[in-house]
Amino acid sequence: MTTLRGKAGAITFGLIGYLFLVEIVSGILQGYYVPLISDLVKYLHIKDADFNWFEAAQLLLSALVVPVLAKLGDMFGHKRILLISTVLTALASWGLVFADNFALFLIAWALQGFYVVWLPLEVALIFDRGRRTGRGASQTRRAAGFLVVALEAGAIVGALLGGRVFGWLGQNVPLTLAVPAIAVTLAFFVILFGVPESTPMRGRSLDIVGFSILTIGLLLITSGLTFLRLNGLGAWWVYILIVAGLLVFIPFGIYELKQKDPAIDLRVLRQPNMWPVQLTAGLIGISLLGAQAPLSAYAGTARSNGYGLGLDSGDRSTLIGVYLISMIAGALLFPLISKWRSPRVALIIAAFFVAIGFLLFLPFHLETWQVFMNMFIVGLGSGALVGALPAAAAAAAPKEQTGIATGLTNTTKTIGGSFASAIFGIVLAMGVVTATASTASSLSGYLTVWIICGAGALAAAVLLFFVPKLAFADVVEPETEAPVSSSEPQA
Repeated sequence: MTTLRGKAGAITFGLIGYLFLVEIVSGILQGYYVPLISDLVKYLHIKDADFNWFEAAQLLLSALVVPVLAKLGDMFGHKRILLISTVLTALASWGLVFADNFALFLIAWALQGFYVVWLPLEVALIFDRGRRTGRGASQTRRAAGFLVVALEAGAIVGALLGGRVFGWLGQNVPLTLAVPAIAVTLAFFVILFGVPESTPMRGRSLDIVGFSILTIGLLLITSGLTFLRLNGLGAWWVYILIVAGLLVFIPFGIYELKQKDPAIDLRVLRQPNMWPVQLTAGLIGISLLGAQAPLSAYAGTARSNGYGLGLDSGDRSTLIGVYLISMIAGALLFPLISKWRSPRVALIIAAFFVAIGFLLFLPFHLETWQVFMNMFIVGLGSGALVGALPAAAAAAAPKEQTGIATGLTNTTKTIGGSFASAIFGIVLAMGVVTATASTASSLSGYLTVWIICGAGALAAAVLLFFVPKLAFADVVEPETEAPVSSSEPQA
């Protein structure tokens, strides 16, 4: 098998190929259900607004489980935990097939969120394979770019398939939902037979108390943000939940600094090549996870309101497709720019692209070509950052903490997305009151969304200037570990 590096333990094209297939499945999960939302609402006999609970539950679960699973990957092997998370995702996906009421569907939908740990575990696994070659960081950036390509390609395939499969199967909801369940099941066997195990770090322990405190804090914050979105700014008690969640991190920090093997090593987290990366993930999560629904709604708003594009569902799908294609381009360009300049500069450029794209909405939003142009610019930066941030975190972390470092980028991104979803939902809902003879949100609401997204990305770009200039560079490590077994694909 051809390798990216001709040494034992190198990153093989076979490994990337197998993980590429897994990320295609991850993308399918993210895109397949979107065109089916209205049909699922009818099938479950619920209201449109009730579907928000599914998204909220899945975001909440992902924020809670990713740090724990990532740490377990460092302890017992990233492939093993990848398999476990895939089994849980498959069981939840099959649960959706047989769930015929709101409660069961909500539980299954939430548990399906275990797939969000796939990309962090894959990046940690790839970095572990390439670390001893001396080019682990650069190869991981390149490999992460390919995985993002697979992720977005899978999302496109899923979005195109969802509605069509529903029609082909005579609008049978259970049979339609069986397609992604089959895909996840196949992904399990791809991992089982195609992906080699990383090197477990023996002698580690799971800081149960630390993770319990962390879970309480994240639970309070994310649930508070969810209830804020559902109940509006007037619900005073949601602020108590959020503040209580933030205060939990005080005893968490005190406890963790006393531990020999903490749940999250705060000493590593406060290093200049780590904390800007984690904060950037949270700031980019604002636009990456929070801005898609507002942008789709704006594109569908009738021009009679004085703004909006008045696009039908097909044209809105084209807009989303342009965005996803630009993300693919950004993911492929990032390693090239990193090689030309440096990983730090490439991250800064990507963050500026996201900021510029959203801030361009302020003067340019009335014409279809303007919105397409802005989204293309945003997509270039977002596509680069999706894979680059976990890769950067892996390069900045000690070798025994690559999993937890990459997993934290997902957790902070989820919190940023939860914050954005809550704020954007309230801002746009408040705007409905001022919109004339329509249920559309006001233009000021959309402008506020774009300003927040642009400002968040701009803040991320500024933070990345604090990263040392030579951060995330390749580091040669002695090959002290056991050689690869004969079953491993070799050059």
